[in-house]
Amino acid sequence: MRASYRPSAAFRKRGAISRLSDLIWPPRSLLSEQIVDRPGVIEPALWGALQFLGDPQCSRCGFPLPSDPGAFGICGACAGRKPAYDTARAALAYDDNARKLVLDLKHGGRRDGLPVFARWMGAAAREALARADLIAPTPMHWTRLATRSFNQAAWLAQALAQASGKPWKPGALARVKRRKSQAGLSASERRRNVGGAIKARGRYAGKTILVVDDVFTTGATLEACARALRKAGAAEVHAVTLARVVRPTDITL
Repeated sequence: MRASYRPSAAFRKRGAISRLSDLIWPPRSLLSEQIVDRPGVIEPALWGALQFLGDPQCSRCGFPLPSDPGAFGICGACAGRKPAYDTARAALAYDDNARKLVLDLKHGGRRDGLPVFARWMGAAAREALARADLIAPTPMHWTRLATRSFNQAAWLAQALAQASGKPWKPGALARVKRRKSQAGLSASERRRNVGGAIKARGRYAGKTILVVDDVFTTGATLEACARALRKAGAAEVHAVTLARVVRPTDITL
């Protein structure tokens, strides 16, 4: 006769604490103040308003396109200037709803959405994630990290690693120079601002690396990460973000 499963005392204690916590601070929707049945939930009406990105899109940077360009079709920007990364993908278009998700994470330190964000990002970058040897977050300068106390890109990278089973290395990249905020800068200004500010820590000969960030705005930070990793020997560098800007008016973070 098979013995019935009995949860450990520690497991039961954690469950009791979680239930008590939900009574005191009930979980709320990621997009409103609506109380939901579990963390990370979005009510159907707002779920339907999210703009998930997918085909047709540029095969390099993932920019949404009006028609299918074929498996290797690229957007005008990538045709004019090839990015330093191999591919970039994002789960969501950066609109008002995605902005709330990003800012709650980035400035509010809200972590209850991380598991679902990881699933979305994993789906968006499915092929790159399957190829990746490791996952690396975009880095934050130590002075900013000391002020904020967390790096939201590292939270996303860790959640994606946990969801996919891929290893992650939080210190693979370092921001060795503090520069002014990228907010409000043009694409060329962002590239200059981040130039020389990011270095790879360690050697990655022949490795395929997936770089994780919260938002793709112009791609300048992701390109700086890709160049640093290639100097360290990486064979391929891909990128995935929770959201990406699809209109120039959306670049204020």
